[in-house]
Amino acid sequence: MPPRERPTARQARLGAELRKLRERAGRTARETAAMLGTDQGKISHIESGRIGVSEQRIRRLADYYGCADTPLLDALSAIAGEHRGQHWWDEYRGVLPPRFLDLAELEFHSTRMRILHTVNVPGLLQTEEYIRAVNGSNPADDVEPYVEYRLRRQSVLDGSAPPSFDVVLHEAALRMRFGGRQVVRAQLEHLMKSSELPHITLRVIPFTNERFYEATQPLLYAHGVVPQLDTVQMDTPIGGILLTADDQLEGYREFFDGVHDFTLSPGESRSLIHHIAREL
Repeated sequence: MPPRERPTARQARLGAELRKLRERAGRTARETAAMLGTDQGKISHIESGRIGVSEQRIRRLADYYGCADTPLLDALSAIAGEHRGQHWWDEYRGVLPPRFLDLAELEFHSTRMRILHTVNVPGLLQTEEYIRAVNGSNPADDVEPYVEYRLRRQSVLDGSAPPSFDVVLHEAALRMRFGGRQVVRAQLEHLMKSSELPHITLRVIPFTNERFYEATQPLLYAHGVVPQLDTVQMDTPIGGILLTADDQLEGYREFFDGVHDFTLSPGESRSLIHHIAREL
């Protein structure tokens, strides 16, 4: 089977974690290839996510690298057993850019999500009308696939055991009038209703906050089934960036741990949202 032209973010992450284990063990790709009875090029493809790897081979590599972290190896083996076509977002392959599918995949496999937005409401909490408003700036685009995709993403917050979802919004995001007064009022009402769910916590950074906090980029901290598989997703004008390096994860964990010092309490946040909605 030829190497994948474009591995998913999760396939690439599996390879990257195997590379980390190899490098920490002080093994070269050539030595590893010799141990497996293959060539160095195949090791490179495995570690880039361009070809798959079996659970048996993962555990053999772990033995060779001296890794006895059972939870991590179980998590990596689970990724190795996944295949395209088994989840709903695969229906959009070739319809939407790959980064959209990677985001849905990241959210689906998260055990907890922490998110911060300063200009707009996060996609997982957007109403359909609000989605249309924030995706309709380019009339040349067919907005329907984007609307449908974003609504389907929200299913991750449903079900019997959804991940906890901790949301921090700046007051500016609540006052932006994307789509007009009626659309925004309905969106704010949806936020208040969602914030009452036991697995969703919503806090607002108010305009009255007098201390600066660097929170200009939309950020998602997605907790994996083990800490080694945590991921930070950062939005940019040209698409999302996934951060997975250990020092980056540690820095953003501290960032999200500290942001609550700048927010209102959940109750105060709901009161502010209710006040802004009444002003519309």
